[in-house]
Amino acid sequence: MSVTVRIPTILRTYTGGKAEVAADGANLGEVIADLEKNHTGIAARVLDDQGKLRRFVNVYVNDDDVRFEQGLETATPEGAGVSIIPAVAGG
Repeated sequence: MSVTVRIPTILRTYTGGKAEVAADGANLGEVIADLEKNHTGIAARVLDDQGKLRRFVNVYVNDDDVRFEQGLETATPEGAGVSIIPAVAGG
């Protein structure tokens, strides 16, 4: 399944400056693996050493936060939009 992944500014060095890239996969884990294949280094910024989503990175498939869905097993249907959003903290 082909999806559109929205890339935050901080990760665009991995995508040649592109704000959106296409990726394939039936679920989020497969999409991230495809991103890594085509944009080496990006997976390490999204996943921790155990292969789980980093605590301070939010990922949405369409408008659904994957932490409240099935995490990396969240389905990514054809044409879905995937958004990677780094958490913002401040005081």
